[in-house]
Amino acid sequence: MRVLVAGGAGYIGSVVTAALLEAGHEVTVLDDCSTGHADAVPDGARFVQAGLHDSSPVLAEVRPEAVLHFAAKSLVGVSQREPEDYWHTNVGGSLALLEAMRAVDCRRIVFSSTAATYGEPESVPIREDAPTRPTNTYGASKLAVDHMLTSYAVAHGFAAVSLRYFNVAGAAYGLGERHATETHLIPLALQVAAGTRESLTVFGQDYPTPDGTCIRDYVHVHDLAAAHLLALPAPAPGEHRVYNLGNGTGFSVQQVVDAVREVTGHPVPVVVGQRRAGDPAQLVASSDRIRADLGWAPVHTDLTGIVRDAWETTRALDSGDTPSAADVADQRG
Repeated sequence: MRVLVAGGAGYIGSVVTAALLEAGHEVTVLDDCSTGHADAVPDGARFVQAGLHDSSPVLAEVRPEAVLHFAAKSLVGVSQREPEDYWHTNVGGSLALLEAMRAVDCRRIVFSSTAATYGEPESVPIREDAPTRPTNTYGASKLAVDHMLTSYAVAHGFAAVSLRYFNVAGAAYGLGERHATETHLIPLALQVAAGTRESLTVFGQDYPTPDGTCIRDYVHVHDLAAAHLLALPAPAPGEHRVYNLGNGTGFSVQQVVDAVREVTGHPVPVVVGQRRAGDPAQLVASSDRIRADLGWAPVHTDLTGIVRDAWETTRALDSGDTPSAADVADQRG
């Protein structure tokens, strides 16, 4: 299948691109590299450096049969200070992409959505029918695209899937997280272990959880990629499906710190900060729907294994000695 991956130079997009190539698909990556890295685009994929608003001529040339859409701005705090950029890129850019798809009669899309669409949950685990009440512009912009996909499915016969990720972690195909502004817990803790950050700030130790720290759901990026390949052919024209993607087991911030200490052998000094406004005590996904519909289930569910994959790939990237896909598969077991 000819597939266009928007945002394929980013962390998740590059891993999914590698999985698509491994499965025999013909892949073109579209990315403006504002947050992605051109050298993260896997060998075998064609790369076009362009943004969503400029996607029309690229789609006209490639004429893909399907699109996987990862391109977005994703910093929650910045989305509150600079909402105009998030509406312009995440919503306006997605609209431009959908119109470019419609112009070349490409109507199959898998969209990278987020658990941030739910906001503060009423109960956990969170199901797809939970109320969607995002507490920031980032989550609101992603939810707007989810609604857009429903409209395009009904009006224009699109076959669409929105995959709502929880916390994506780990590494696959020699590809890992490389954000200029890092906000994710595991890579931040690994930066401390690598000596590029003095300490890790833990926001709150007085939550109603067993160890007082927040509990979050971590899904391995390799499992996430597998879900995208299953979702790609799943919907019929006129259908928009929404699936949660998570491990289904929550790990606390303290458990993550302990796992990083175990894997790296570094003490990882911790500074305890105040709770952040809007941080729920627990966010854990129910992935029962995608399990029932598509047979997807996470394989890499061990927290220490997730951290080890991320640590080994981070060290390889820092040394310039990126492991091959086969090597990383061997490490995963």
